[in-house]
Amino acid sequence: MRFLEVFLIALGLAMDAFAVSISNGIVIKKVNFKSAFKFGLFFGIFQFIMPIAGWLCAKNFREVIESFDHWIAFILLFLIGGKMFIDSFKNEENIFKSDENILSFYNMIVLAIATSIDALAVGVSFAFLGGGDGDLNIFKASFIIGLIAFILSYCGVYLGKKIGNIISSNAEKIGGIILIGIGVKILIEHLQ
Repeated sequence: MRFLEVFLIALGLAMDAFAVSISNGIVIKKVNFKSAFKFGLFFGIFQFIMPIAGWLCAKNFREVIESFDHWIAFILLFLIGGKMFIDSFKNEENIFKSDENILSFYNMIVLAIATSIDALAVGVSFAFLGGGDGDLNIFKASFIIGLIAFILSYCGVYLGKKIGNIISSNAEKIGGIILIGIGVKILIEHLQ
């Protein structure tokens, strides 16, 4: 597989992570290097690991993985986005009004898993491209996928902050709607 093909696959896989980073950048009150780096790091690592995991499990679990990966992504994004949207109507301090909670390990893991499940399925397909070894180096391909996800996620948080400054009064509602929309998009794409 050529570099350009892997690069384009990486861009496609990183779009969900990029969009989630933007939606979280909208709601984070204090965007800085640390918060943007955290999104890039979590999303980049998971986008790196998931194709390798899919590649390793491909021989035995391809049909199983492909049959429910989209449901997991949809449910996780729907729950987080729904909670964010509902909490935006409350007057009291809530979980999504705190940068510490948005950037918590638990929240970051859930978002990273939800946005990288497609990468698991891509790893499965990589295994069948060259019989598991062929001309595809899974570690190089996964590194490129992870690096692109890191860069786009890092930049997405800053872009989200710029957008959030413009729409500040409705930022949390919009961020929640975006997460739900991404989950619905993933589900629709896989059900067609």
